[in-house]
Amino acid sequence: MSRNAPRPFYEFFAGGGMARLGLGEAWTCAFANDFDAAKAATYRANFADAEDHFRQGDVWKLAPSELPGQADLAWASSPCQDFSLAGARAGLTGGRSSAFFGFWRLMEALAAEGRAPRTVVIENVAGLLTSHGGADFTALCRALAAQGYRFGALEIDAARFLPQSRPRVFVVATRQPVPAGLIGESPFHTRLVREAQARLPQDLAAAWVWWRGPAPAARNTDLASLLEPDGAVTWHSPARTQALVALMAPLHRARLDALKASGQRAVGGLFRRMRAENGVRVQRAEARFDGLAGCLRTPRGGSSRQTLVVVEAGQVRTRLLSPREGARLMGLPETYQLPKAATSALHVIGDGVAVPAVRWLAATILEPLLDGSPAVLAAE
Repeated sequence: MSRNAPRPFYEFFAGGGMARLGLGEAWTCAFANDFDAAKAATYRANFADAEDHFRQGDVWKLAPSELPGQADLAWASSPCQDFSLAGARAGLTGGRSSAFFGFWRLMEALAAEGRAPRTVVIENVAGLLTSHGGADFTALCRALAAQGYRFGALEIDAARFLPQSRPRVFVVATRQPVPAGLIGESPFHTRLVREAQARLPQDLAAAWVWWRGPAPAARNTDLASLLEPDGAVTWHSPARTQALVALMAPLHRARLDALKASGQRAVGGLFRRMRAENGVRVQRAEARFDGLAGCLRTPRGGSSRQTLVVVEAGQVRTRLLSPREGARLMGLPETYQLPKAATSALHVIGDGVAVPAVRWLAATILEPLLDGSPAVLAAE
């Protein structure tokens, strides 16, 4: 294939199409799928060609014949709740995460027809590496190896690109010859990745690829830089703010008091969490003022929605993070159309993949791999 020709890909569990945005114009989406109605509507609102290739519905009900041609890449951001530390940790046997096998049986069917994608990327939370003592990750690797793929994993935190703490695992698998320049050290070979690889049985370890990738350029934004002007948003009442402050543990309260005493402006992100203290579970408000938002979540309850804390001139104000601010924290452009309802918008955003992380992966590994380039490209 000419390097000037867009690379065809399939996007499963596509959500609002954030992986597609990260891949960019050098790629063309041949097929996309998601079950969720709000995500499907968002995808259609943002991509004019959606009616040509987007299918809303259960991945288990898709037929191989619905997938056109042979893709250079199949991307799967399967439901992560059963791998997340915030979920039940049911692993690949869980009702949601077992959707992965609905995707994988399609890949097996394509392979039987001689149409297996040249590369596969599976994106999920870091719990994928440790669920069931690593047994789930081993099962995933065995499924990949059975179809002739070599594979390796990277744990990429969106904080390397955006002011949001959002570590995610990207398993990159390929049937392509791997250029030597794509093998080596990476800052994304974290402790969890190395331990997961070390747990693999010998036959799977032999199929492992230590994907090389240079560190991205230093991030030049912080949480405060992405926020709406103070006068354009709705703030909590003083009583509501004080109630949140009262939920802080002594250490967090001391940090807040120190910021108040400084007189300077500081912006932080706050979540309410359940913590065990002296054998009793209590709700705590925990804020961070390191320039990063906490990991965006899907809004299943009031405590799951991120609160902003602004300290200025010795005063404290709080408010909820807006959907547009959440979109910026995912690297989405200002032109990206969000659902009008805040809950729906935050649901789409919280279940998405950070756009710049996908772009880094495409520029440094996927595109050189598919082009047969011996060298690793610098991230854009």
